[in-house]
Amino acid sequence: MSDRAPGSGPRDDEDGSLGGRVRRYAQVGASVGGLAARVAGGRLFGRSAVPGDYAGDLRAVLGGLKGPVMKAAQILATVPDLLPPEYTAELQQLQTNAPSMGWAFVKRRMASELGPDWRGRFADFEHEAAAAASLGQVHRARGHDGRRLACKLQYPDMASAVEADLQQLKLGLALFRRYDKVIDPTEIHAELSVRLREELDYRREAANMALFADMLGAEATVHVPAAVPELSTGRLLTMDWLDGRRMIEVTEAPLAERNQVAEAMFRAWYVPFYRFGVLHGDPHLGNYTVGADHGVNLLDFGCIRVFPPSFVGGVIDLYRALRDGDEELAAHAYETWGFVNLDRKVMRILNQWAAFLYEPLMDDRPRRIQEHGSPTYGAAVAAKVHRELSEAGGVKPPREFVLMDRAAIGLGSVFLRLKAELNWHNLFHELTEGFDDAAVKARQEAALVRAQVPGGT
Repeated sequence: MSDRAPGSGPRDDEDGSLGGRVRRYAQVGASVGGLAARVAGGRLFGRSAVPGDYAGDLRAVLGGLKGPVMKAAQILATVPDLLPPEYTAELQQLQTNAPSMGWAFVKRRMASELGPDWRGRFADFEHEAAAAASLGQVHRARGHDGRRLACKLQYPDMASAVEADLQQLKLGLALFRRYDKVIDPTEIHAELSVRLREELDYRREAANMALFADMLGAEATVHVPAAVPELSTGRLLTMDWLDGRRMIEVTEAPLAERNQVAEAMFRAWYVPFYRFGVLHGDPHLGNYTVGADHGVNLLDFGCIRVFPPSFVGGVIDLYRALRDGDEELAAHAYETWGFVNLDRKVMRILNQWAAFLYEPLMDDRPRRIQEHGSPTYGAAVAAKVHRELSEAGGVKPPREFVLMDRAAIGLGSVFLRLKAELNWHNLFHELTEGFDDAAVKARQEAALVRAQVPGGT
């Protein structure tokens, strides 16, 4: 990589080029194919496998690939008991401890982004990555004013990786659709494509960071770093360093502490959603840490969705419909979300999944997020809904539904791990009482302008 002036843009081979995509196809095929050969004749995730036999190999393969393929692994590790514990333990390391690129890469990338004299712009810059994840790695640094900094560097060829992985995902979903017609994934792929491409733009992420700092400004237990514009580009994001512990380190803390963390998480995600129509769509464990005040440090703002206020109103309408047994209001909520030609039989099937998600909000008392005993209860509900949808002819989820469902499941998994006991009913009602589309729209538009977020949705 040659030294270029700051902000001169990505190289051609990092801009989703044909050559980059071809290399990615070969890389994915060779890496996954090599692992598949090792486990031929057995089920990789089967409970009958010898514990730990291939878990480390799986993490190494997915971590080496980085990009969207690795993000899928991060999501798998978010849901308790979805995979055997040996695999979950390995995949969890990808959330904050993925294989990092070496110092030679770091020097080239920093020179490319900030110019050949980039070292002089920092008082100190650590050679070893402090964290490495799917699209980039983070290095600690210190400004000449003593400010502690986190420098997030995007890996090379990520634009090509995203385009290649999205194309392979599209082909894979089409093949899957031939054998399982329950869920039409067309809009799911469209939504993920937009969000993943947005994640490549670190200038956009800096604007998202400013947006969340604005929306959460009154939340004492939610902390958002500030970006450093003069040390940031489209592939380098420099921000404040926030000290914190990984979420997994507080799962055995006293209940009062775990409850504080869980309430901070709830407010970090749902104050922006219910009051501004903005949702952080990626609540996996690597995107936040726990501060000394038992609050939450938000660290990643790549996967953000701005919703029409009417969509948020539909979420509240479905809660009321399930609470009151109001089928007409439920139908209105699904239509507001974008479900098309949804007959009542299919709606009642979907309501089973909705009832599972909303159930803690209906119960006006302190309680755990799930009280059904088995952590696999949600999977059993999903399996039942899948089976009944198959019999009813299937359904096509709208684009807007994808990240909302993902966030609900991801947050529920965190609350489940924390074994938190809160009055979820009161937390929800505090945020949604007196909901008004026009007021949310006004707050949303003003916040987007202040943060200079491009586009909106």
